[in-house]
Amino acid sequence: MATFNDEISEGNQPPTIAIIGRPNVGKSTLFNRLTGRSTALVSDLPGLTRDRRQGDAELGSHQVVLIDTAGLEEAAAGSIQARMREQSEQAIAEADLILFVIDARDGVTPADAVFARVVRSAGRPSILVANKCEGRAGQDGFYEAFELGLGAPIPISAEHGEGIGELVSDMMSALGLSDENSTSERGRRRGGDQQAKRDEREARRQRVLDRPVRVTVVGRPNAGKSTLVNALIGDERMITGPEPGLTRDSVSTDVTIDGRQLRLFDTAGLRRKAKVQDKAEKLSASDTIRAIRFSEVVVLLIDAERGIEHQDLTIADMVAKEGRALVIAVNKWDVVTEKQSQLKVLRQALKERLAQVPGIKLVTISALAEKGLEGLTRAVFETYEIWNRRVPTPELNRWLQEALIRHAPPAVAGRRIKIRYITQPSARPPTFVAFCSRPEQVPQSYLRYLTNSLRDVFDLPGVPIRLNLRKGENPYATSKRRGK
Repeated sequence: MATFNDEISEGNQPPTIAIIGRPNVGKSTLFNRLTGRSTALVSDLPGLTRDRRQGDAELGSHQVVLIDTAGLEEAAAGSIQARMREQSEQAIAEADLILFVIDARDGVTPADAVFARVVRSAGRPSILVANKCEGRAGQDGFYEAFELGLGAPIPISAEHGEGIGELVSDMMSALGLSDENSTSERGRRRGGDQQAKRDEREARRQRVLDRPVRVTVVGRPNAGKSTLVNALIGDERMITGPEPGLTRDSVSTDVTIDGRQLRLFDTAGLRRKAKVQDKAEKLSASDTIRAIRFSEVVVLLIDAERGIEHQDLTIADMVAKEGRALVIAVNKWDVVTEKQSQLKVLRQALKERLAQVPGIKLVTISALAEKGLEGLTRAVFETYEIWNRRVPTPELNRWLQEALIRHAPPAVAGRRIKIRYITQPSARPPTFVAFCSRPEQVPQSYLRYLTNSLRDVFDLPGVPIRLNLRKGENPYATSKRRGK
């Protein structure tokens, strides 16, 4: 959950909260629950809501404006669905807080993953809401929701009113609202409640860290992916052979290594798109891409005899853009004769052609001989921990001041850009939001400087880092504004 502590002073407009998600996840039901009125149509029929619906609600003693939106869908330009999506995207742009709703019973779908990226790129504070969590049917979907990179999900049942109290509390925290009518006793009791909620969130986070790490093995055909998975699980579970293309669909297997659980996904090899003509191979490639999007760590397997080719770098770039953690394993290392010179060539190629994610762990292995597997799993676990890392806000802002002193933002049209504050709303991958004047005019070179400095100072090698700029003052410095 991203936080946005901007106290609403008397006379200002109440904060706006947009309810976003794909069709039929329960957005209108949640809207009705929060407003306390059955004003939005509710049905199992997807796409019933087309226009933005606005309603007033109370969070404690504060008034807020809720916006119920049409389900986000991929659609052809000019269609009704496209216009519905434009309305939803407009609501996102205008919102002070976004509630991104998924159906926990369906789990995380490809559409959820696509639109979660829309929410992340908006740079708005957001809360991930896992709806329909009543009973056991939504348990798996709740844990899958952590993969969306929007923080810990809040489990609710909008229809039955379960979890709404915790959701409202988190909404108030995200907006920086407090119950002004509370007594000191109630304040002390609420403090205990807040601590309990923090403990529960930490417990949920720990459960996520304890559950199997989703690791997808990808690479070009015949790189040895199935052989590697078989070696890691200690069983000939996957069909292997010299013929490329033996694996057609993504197959998962659970295994425990050094007391840690892994869920390994063996995938079909990815060739250049122009070479893929067979319908079955097209479906296999789509399944592999989907497996990448739903993974946490991706192991890119490279054939040592062929070195790093253009297709390997294309796959690595795709993984980075999806925000997944990446480890590169060089297979068939036992047949390489000039090991040191070959390793130097590989590292130099990664440094030059994957400069956007420096520090990716490179491990040499032989899947057939089962050599180097301990180093590979250690690299997977270490990268996974970095991918989940959070940096305290005070430390971030101390770093920001030092970074600005070392290299001040450039002046545009005679006016210097001011960057005032930074926070980390989410991890998986580490995502940061900086508040500044004229964010659209910050050069990409300066953004790279800040990103690289973040990576170096807070030890975040080998994982994608998202640094979003948002216009505004320090949203946490409200006491000074109120005192003027």
